Amino acid sequence: MNWLAHLRLAPAHARLRIGNLAGDFVRGVDLATLHPEVRRGVLQHRAIDRFVDAHPVVRASRERLGEAHRRFAGVLVDVFYDHFLAREWENYGDGRPLAGFVAEVHVELREHVDELPPRLQEALPWLQREDWLGSYASLAGIDAILARMARRIERPTPLATGGALLRANYAALGADFAAFWPVLVDEAQRIQAEG
Repeated sequence: MNWLAHLRLAPAHARLRIGNLAGDFVRGVDLATLHPEVRRGVLQHRAIDRFVDAHPVVRASRERLGEAHRRFAGVLVDVFYDHFLAREWENYGDGRPLAGFVAEVHVELREHVDELPPRLQEALPWLQREDWLGSYASLAGIDAILARMARRIERPTPLATGGALLRANYAALGADFAAFWPVLVDEAQRIQAEG
């Protein structure tokens, strides 16, 4: 899952939620230097990623993208699943509009900016200004997200054109997500209960 899903699956507690987002921003960071609740959120993020990567529904989604995209299929499917989460937020969200959820996350990030890993601190102004989380809801937003991701990688990747794969497999990927989301919610709750 990508950022929106990690945030949605996290407990509604600022530091735990921040940690669940920060899981993708802690490469090279000594986790012991993080606030204990942020660190716990990072560990929850990692446990969720392990579950997602091993699940047969997710593997089926990756296979839908074809051999030419095998290397980046996991990243693409993570982003595509966030699209379906955002698009169907009224069914899968927390009971309020997506914009309200995103606004609360932005406030929490600003309030705890000093506790964020450096890479997330650097990304925060763009994340907010360009509405990275809210932009998952549209296909144009997915195109922009994938283009940004492709620019961060030094060698050429198929990420920038990944939106075409989403469009070509839209119904099947949407069905995969709908089947997988309740299973993932249950697993996230189990992970959180274990601490």
